[in-house]
Amino acid sequence: MNGKTRLWRDSKPVKINDACDIRDSIRSGRISAEEVAAAALKRIEEADPRLGAFVTVQPEQALARAREVDVKVRSGQTGLPLAGIPVAVKDNISTRHLKTTCGSRILQSYVPPFNATAVQALENAGAVVIGKTNCDEFGMGSSTENSAFHVTRNPFDLDRVAGGSSGGSAVAVAAGMAALALGSDTGGSVRQPASFCNVVGIKPTYGRISRYGLVAFASSLDVIGIIASSPRDAALLLSTVAGPDTCDSTSARVPVPDCLDGLDRPVKGLRVGVPREFFDPGLDHEVKNIIDDALRNATVLGCEIEEVSLPHTPYAVADYYIIAPAEASSNLARYDGVRYGYRAPSPRDLADMYFRSRSRGFGAEVKRRIMIGTFALSSGYYEAYYGRAMKVRTLIRQDYEKVFKGVDVLMAPVSPTPAFRIGEKTDDPLAMYLSDIYTVTANLAGIPALSVPCGFTSGGLPVGLQILGSHFEEATLLRLAQNYVNSFPVTAPPPQV
Repeated sequence: MNGKTRLWRDSKPVKINDACDIRDSIRSGRISAEEVAAAALKRIEEADPRLGAFVTVQPEQALARAREVDVKVRSGQTGLPLAGIPVAVKDNISTRHLKTTCGSRILQSYVPPFNATAVQALENAGAVVIGKTNCDEFGMGSSTENSAFHVTRNPFDLDRVAGGSSGGSAVAVAAGMAALALGSDTGGSVRQPASFCNVVGIKPTYGRISRYGLVAFASSLDVIGIIASSPRDAALLLSTVAGPDTCDSTSARVPVPDCLDGLDRPVKGLRVGVPREFFDPGLDHEVKNIIDDALRNATVLGCEIEEVSLPHTPYAVADYYIIAPAEASSNLARYDGVRYGYRAPSPRDLADMYFRSRSRGFGAEVKRRIMIGTFALSSGYYEAYYGRAMKVRTLIRQDYEKVFKGVDVLMAPVSPTPAFRIGEKTDDPLAMYLSDIYTVTANLAGIPALSVPCGFTSGGLPVGLQILGSHFEEATLLRLAQNYVNSFPVTAPPPQV
């Protein structure tokens, strides 16, 4: 899959999904940003009708932007770390003058008047935003089946899901339609699709990347995340978009290291914990074997492996599905048909306009979570549900604080199964929610975590290895991931697209 879309100039190919190669080739004049953008757009035209990764593509604007980058490069302008790199942006991240729908009919015509801080950082760095990617409505889902527009399909098996909610971003990178992508991760929405699609996905520490312009689902859990074809490319993008932001009071006033610096430095002596709670009976047998192999590979790299415990992990899914819907109930109250978004035609009165606008504008999963959250916050039930859930969240965070006193990182599965079939879990919300069992704790604790490809099942489905670290230790996670792929590269089976 990776490297199928290429441009040739002289005798050496430039791969559309190798961001560092694209940047270096554009800087050297071996190829132009306009040629790269044209090749990415051609790949989207060829592959996306079968995959459904994109909701909106902007060919004319992307080519015009690429020409601007070419002018800057030819004039000798420096400070463009993403010069000419085609980037896809999840459709719940605001882009000026480009539709941002959140995968929902209630925002199907919404065009923001401003860029998210992360998107503005992309533009300042010389990137070319190629389009907006499909997602579960408002980020609520684990399969990108909850989009109001279409299902996104897994490029390794078109009958299977791409993961969610950032499924479109993962597929865009996996299928060579973009070199990098922004997603969002509230309970695993970057890491799980990255695992399902054989790419790298990183959920940074809460506050590492500004949330300004990320349409809110659950404000204390949401982060903007990164999807790339390699840890090196992910490090490049993270170093570019991370940092404090006066527009976001939750962004961390913490220096951002150059994650590319020392990326290939050996990891010998790194202490790696393996949480026993992540290897429960629900873990697919093939996935377990692949993760066990990855742990053995880590010892070959010189890592010191030991079993650890995160005792409150069994409560994490229940905890998450009280906190996240409660915050969603509050955040989504603004979509009322009055100020922006969908408004039902010819309402009888104000109450009827509210009722019909929200009933028709929101999909089934969003309605379900709004109702759950509203109940959890209601008078007489707040302390029994939301109040208690916040106490459990503190216990989960304390589990991680304790375990990171003895180890540097953790290694675990991303998902209990490989990509499941489209429609397999849509009628069973609990089964869908349980697919997040190994990812939600990182969001509840606010720590960084990433998924890196580590193998394939006998049926040719990708499996990702999850690496988790202490707050603001993204550079350590990326260094371990880069060492891993350097020594144990994963050879992908033939793509279906």
